[in-house]
Amino acid sequence: MADPHVLVTGGAGFIGSHIVDALLERGDRVTVLDRLSAGGSYANIDHHDGDPRMRFVQGDVCDPAIVRSLVGQADAVVHAAAETHVDRSIDQPGVFTSTNVLGTEHVLEAVRFHGSRMLMISTDEVYGAGDPEGGRFDEDAPLRPRSPYAASKAAADMLCSAAVSTYGTQVVVVRGTNAFGPRQIERVVPTFAINALRGLPVPLYGRGEQRREFLFVEDWVRGALTALDRGVSGVVYNIGEGNELPNAELAMRICELAGAPAGLIEFVPDRPGHDFRYGVRSDRLLALGWRPTWTFDVALAHTVEWYRSHLDDLEAAHVVPVVTAPRVAGEPA
Repeated sequence: MADPHVLVTGGAGFIGSHIVDALLERGDRVTVLDRLSAGGSYANIDHHDGDPRMRFVQGDVCDPAIVRSLVGQADAVVHAAAETHVDRSIDQPGVFTSTNVLGTEHVLEAVRFHGSRMLMISTDEVYGAGDPEGGRFDEDAPLRPRSPYAASKAAADMLCSAAVSTYGTQVVVVRGTNAFGPRQIERVVPTFAINALRGLPVPLYGRGEQRREFLFVEDWVRGALTALDRGVSGVVYNIGEGNELPNAELAMRICELAGAPAGLIEFVPDRPGHDFRYGVRSDRLLALGWRPTWTFDVALAHTVEWYRSHLDDLEAAHVVPVVTAPRVAGEPA
């Protein structure tokens, strides 16, 4: 029997490229579909050049013809392609609707046509603002997205649910907490790390009191693939079990790891609709046998060292500038 063949949309992005790593490591064949836009870079997967089990196709999930063709050649689909940066979504909500909603619909239609199975990579931000006192969302919590990004992902999740109920499409959804690790750009950990290492101001929204839960990307990806392998179609699985801390503490820790003075931390005006915290329960995924293996401190130190060794080539790896400054709503992206 041939090795399983998995199509990974957005496989040159941050989480997508780590999914590609994990699939190849376990012996699967992988096709990567990525348009190499803001979040994706071929540099994220070029360490697999020469491996006959990986094929790269540059293309867009909003192109139904290429999506249907590639889905038809695969045993399973991991749909990781998405616009993900909340600040960019405030400036360009239409771009997020197009990729995250319409792109997901094209993938679902192809999966239904070919009778494939699909893993939908979603986010805990679809639940909206979490309880400031520390409560956590389970998978049956109502969806109350508060940013254009979160709204587009919630709409995509609902399309998945509708496809399961209406057509019997085989779809499992994972909603993950904040992943961090090598190759990530334009999120809080890389922004703090890159600026601290360069001796630039480390921008902290508001008073830095917002809290986030962080899970190292390798553990995050193992959780997602556990849901793909063992999850039940039509069921949502949260990926949590990370480390929660205020953004101000995260900035301090990263500055210390980077050898930068805490004085680089600069408070900037808060972004619109900035949720105070999130937080998810992962009981369903834990019941499938998944457990995180990286401690937060070790993973964060490993991540900062990765940025230290990649500062010179990080910009060149992407087709758009790597934004490390706070974005002002209403300004062009």
